[in-house]
Amino acid sequence: MRTYQSSTFQKRSRGPLSGAIDVPDQYLAALVRGLLDGDGSIRNVVHEPTRRSYPEYRYERLWVFFHSASNAHIEWLRSRLRPLIGSGGYVEVRTQAGKHDFFKLKYGKHASIVLLQRLYEDPKAPRLVRKWAIWDGYERRNRVRAS
Repeated sequence: MRTYQSSTFQKRSRGPLSGAIDVPDQYLAALVRGLLDGDGSIRNVVHEPTRRSYPEYRYERLWVFFHSASNAHIEWLRSRLRPLIGSGGYVEVRTQAGKHDFFKLKYGKHASIVLLQRLYEDPKAPRLVRKWAIWDGYERRNRVRAS
């Protein structure tokens, strides 16, 4: 981690983020957008659940995921997002012998729509275009309106 008051660098352990990030509410969307860009993903697929019985039946799925090796960080993020989007999401835990547990905070379609509208409401805000393009395509195809 670089300190800007001097020209020295401080070595930081490469362990998982410890938990809460002290961020004022006014900057929460920018922080969460950065977390999504760095350690998250947006998934959008067209699902055909009963192809044989109903070959024309399709629906579009949308999920937002945040990934971390720190359960405390995932729970902090979940608690900060719940009041904004009205959902606590779902936390999946992947355990593997000899390795750290891995946590995934998962939001379904409706919560993802609300969250992504909040994160991308400012067209001038910095963003990872590759991830934003998934949301932009979904929003255009489904004519999603701001809530």
